[in-house]
Amino acid sequence: MSDLQLRQNILDELEWEPSIDAADIGLAVENGVVTLTGHVGSYAEKLTAEGIVKRFRGVKAIAQEIEVRLTYGDADDEIAKRALNMLSWDVSVPKDAIQVKVEKGWLTLSGEVAWNFQRSAAMDDVRKLSGVMGCTNLIHIKSRVQVPDLQKRIEDALKRCAELEAKTIRVSVKDGEVTLEGRVRAWSERDALESAVWGAPGVKAVKDRVTIGS
Repeated sequence: MSDLQLRQNILDELEWEPSIDAADIGLAVENGVVTLTGHVGSYAEKLTAEGIVKRFRGVKAIAQEIEVRLTYGDADDEIAKRALNMLSWDVSVPKDAIQVKVEKGWLTLSGEVAWNFQRSAAMDDVRKLSGVMGCTNLIHIKSRVQVPDLQKRIEDALKRCAELEAKTIRVSVKDGEVTLEGRVRAWSERDALESAVWGAPGVKAVKDRVTIGS
């Protein structure tokens, strides 16, 4: 697909998506690198726009330069209270494990959990709150599970994943930190790859060095 056609397809999808106002979003494509510019009314819209771009095969990299312009500003303490409430209501997030900081609408999560799904759930809980300009996830994973042959288990999991060609991926493991190298055809495959790896018990961190391209 040419850059021109890829750009038009993405623009059409942005305009089709009802949850965002794409009128002020700019888009450029060069050699498969997509640059998003302009502004939106919420952090959730910014994330949705990026997610739409990732759907398209041919996208090799994304430069996310969209600015969040809130129609009204919520006080940082109110955002922090809402974030803590959301976290306390989510059974996927360990009780009192996450700390919240909000500065000028930017929300930062820190703390320690045992699994990546708990870390992801915490971020999902807060990033769509009103008044949030952006989010940083500093939650640390400290797995208490010691798994022998972790590398082989991950490699076997990748073979079971229908979306992946496991033979194109190289896996190395050291002290629970997994390094991925190789190439996939699309962002969706890269996301599936990371999901499969994080599902293995004992994984503390993932270094994703996988590139995207045919």
